[in-house]
Amino acid sequence: MEMARSSVPLIAVLCVSLLPLAAMAIGTPFHIEGSVYCDTCRFGFETVATKYITGARVRILCKDRVTLKQDVVGEAVTGHRGIYKVAVKGDRQDQQCFAELVHSPLRKCQVPDPGRSTATVILTRSNGAASTRHFANAMGFFRDEPLRGCATLRRYYLADGDSRAI
Repeated sequence: MEMARSSVPLIAVLCVSLLPLAAMAIGTPFHIEGSVYCDTCRFGFETVATKYITGARVRILCKDRVTLKQDVVGEAVTGHRGIYKVAVKGDRQDQQCFAELVHSPLRKCQVPDPGRSTATVILTRSNGAASTRHFANAMGFFRDEPLRGCATLRRYYLADGDSRAI
């Protein structure tokens, strides 16, 4: 009983001292960072021939798991080397959030790669991650026609030179 009474003030001090940290975390935005590229060989992944796009538009969407209502919570334009950065306010709890390609300024690279047109982003503090900086997977557009030399590049990327996959 004596020990229980002596620990009450300690617990109270700890709770009061953690309140400012919790309040700061609630008001601090998430910083999402990712990149956008042109898949010049139409491989479906980044290669040494990949060109990163300056001026591409990206948005961050969150979908409620119950109502399925989607909200745009952020938008950005890529800068140098195709990198975008978006600050998103508010904890999205258990919503499904993702970055999505909107537009490419490159005339010959307009079609989003269906497998790389979105990237999941985590916008909650309820998952144990301490950082507010989150990275999204790179997203890409397909070039209308592959560059010359892509067949040679494909052979380079194939395991054990298996040319049957070409």
